[in-house]
Amino acid sequence: MKISFKGDYALKIILDLALTYGQRITPIKEISRRQDIPEKFLEQIITTLKGAGYIKTVRGPKGGVFLAKHPSKVTLGDIIRLMEGPTSPVTCVSRSAHARCTFEKQCVFKSVWEDVRDRINDVVDNTTFQDMAEKAGKMNIPDVLDYAI
Repeated sequence: MKISFKGDYALKIILDLALTYGQRITPIKEISRRQDIPEKFLEQIITTLKGAGYIKTVRGPKGGVFLAKHPSKVTLGDIIRLMEGPTSPVTCVSRSAHARCTFEKQCVFKSVWEDVRDRINDVVDNTTFQDMAEKAGKMNIPDVLDYAI
């Protein structure tokens, strides 16, 4: 599994919104500046996140985005799979793979790749954005509100 810029940015957007969950609507320009994400690319990612029900948008001069779900209800795995697809290191062990590999019965690596997949899934499916927001707090990362325009 490799996470692209798109996936990385989506994780950063959700974390940014988790840090202000329930407090305010965040302007897109603010997220763009804070997370160093080009605004046009950010808008594309927001469209995907909105379509999947993770964020909501508000139009107008006081508009922006906010999390549609509590940060404890959204996992890293949710966002990674949305943006990147399966977390398997190789296609043949992906739970969503429909075709079987012709070499599968004699593949000595299959069990290793399944173990890698399961360990990745264990971490990303058991780590919420609430966990990440708390971790950010413990790291003394300046509060996202300190960067407000």
